Amino acid sequence: MKKLFKYLKPFTPMIIVAVILTFCQGMLNLYLPNLMSDIVNNGIVGQSLDEVYKYGMQMVIVTIGFMCCAIGATFMASRVSAGFGKKLKSAIYKQVEKFSLAEFKKISTASLITRTTNDVTQVQQLTLMSMRMMIGAPLMCIGGIIMALSKNKELSVLFIVVIPILLFAIIFLARKIVPLFTILQKRTDRINQVIREKLTGVRVIRAFGTQEYERKRYDKANKDIYDISLKAAYIMSILMPIVLFLINVSSVAVVWFGSHLVDSGAMQIGDMMAFMQYAIQVLFSILGVTMMFVMIPRAMVSAKRIIEVLETESSIKDSGKVIPEEKITNPGEIEFVNATFQYADGDIPVLSNMNFKIEKGQTVAVLGGTGSGKTSLLSLMMRFYDVTEGEIKIGGVNIKEMSLKQLRNMIGYVPQKAVLFSGTIESNIKYGKKDATYEEMVEASKIAQSYDFIDSLDDKFNSQVAQGGTNFSGGQKQRLSIARAIIKKPQIYLFDDSFSALDYKTDKKLREALEENMKDSTVVIVAQRVSTVLNADKILFIDDGKIIAQGTHSELYNSCEEYKEVVLSQITEEEAIKNVK
Repeated sequence: MKKLFKYLKPFTPMIIVAVILTFCQGMLNLYLPNLMSDIVNNGIVGQSLDEVYKYGMQMVIVTIGFMCCAIGATFMASRVSAGFGKKLKSAIYKQVEKFSLAEFKKISTASLITRTTNDVTQVQQLTLMSMRMMIGAPLMCIGGIIMALSKNKELSVLFIVVIPILLFAIIFLARKIVPLFTILQKRTDRINQVIREKLTGVRVIRAFGTQEYERKRYDKANKDIYDISLKAAYIMSILMPIVLFLINVSSVAVVWFGSHLVDSGAMQIGDMMAFMQYAIQVLFSILGVTMMFVMIPRAMVSAKRIIEVLETESSIKDSGKVIPEEKITNPGEIEFVNATFQYADGDIPVLSNMNFKIEKGQTVAVLGGTGSGKTSLLSLMMRFYDVTEGEIKIGGVNIKEMSLKQLRNMIGYVPQKAVLFSGTIESNIKYGKKDATYEEMVEASKIAQSYDFIDSLDDKFNSQVAQGGTNFSGGQKQRLSIARAIIKKPQIYLFDDSFSALDYKTDKKLREALEENMKDSTVVIVAQRVSTVLNADKILFIDDGKIIAQGTHSELYNSCEEYKEVVLSQITEEEAIKNVK
């Protein structure tokens, strides 16, 4: 929790005000039984009307003061806890934005969602309760004991018996319940993961008719949370009866022993009533501390999980340096020098000893079997990961020397899986360039072969896009993703198997449009279709993380049997030879 305190510093003035108001509330609460004691001891009967008004006004003033302090302290505490939660969520979000793909593998998406929502809520509630209970409860407990002693020392022996019993019960139950909260948060991660998979994969679930299996999987995750929550609730349910039992026993004891003291003249009735009120206040303040002890273990678990996210440093270190344009000798040029890459949890390199150079304005295709490392190659260019050995240069500069913003501003990236955001078609295309004009949107959509279907919609570019783009087909989503990259007009385009959902006619038109409109830009295309790569300036043929061959289609077809085999598996020999120059 100490590491989270820095997010509370901006709220220091409000915390001080809340503390002062809580202190005043506690003092008034302690004064009220004493005032009532004086009224009972002095007796109302036989008093003048002025004396009655005097006592009445005192009680009204104390009550109003108590109410104002309680409302003010609660308001301030609520503002602080809400602001603290907001800052924590913002800090987590900003930290997650810095994560590389390696960190997302370490902390799952479902867990990050839980930590940003449920865990922050637990810490936020503890903050609120701390400001109300951690100050008020000790004050009421200590002040109540002092005031009770001032009324009668003999009856105060009651606290020596009752308080240790209550504290023992609290400590015993806390030790039992802390491990349960740790398990509970992990199981919350699990149910979030199951729900997320169920919602995002609903089409696959229905297509395979596995609704019953998914229902059972959800029921199991739900029951796991139910069981652990019920167990924690059982333990906690023991506490309240213990406290209430001790309060009732204490009240009976006060009346029993106090009546004897009143009978003997050693104590007045008003003092006995006040003592009873103070005894109840002391025990209820301990109950308040007990509630804090219940919340602290769970909040501590949540705090540790939040701190884990905030302290997780990205494996991709941003230099923050903006390389002057004159130092980037040839923008658009990409060079891999003895580059090797291995995942942190991998046993063998995904890419080994990669050596190639792509000149500015070239269209380069990357071809290879499934799992050969094609997507990893593009991920390294974007610095989603860093090479284990060797280096990657763009424009003659090692990409590690550039800031991530500068590097990624040079690149237009279309991922393997088309990703659209909820909003409109316009907001999705302008994601690549916020200040793009309508004419630029039209131009980008025409190049991406998406203008025709956009124009056929009732709202054109203002047509709504559902979450994940589920109201569009796979080919439409891909073309919108391509338009988003095109409108950016970067120096380098990376297409990660981005034409797979397109029919051959649209694929051909798109490639022709790209070739015509992007002559000055470097284009790297990862593809499965041979037809997509036949006219590329250079083809990198990768197998098992290594470059088997590189060159034009003609060079590879005549010199590389593996490449020739892949080509002939997709097109006829006549078509293949036709493209050999």
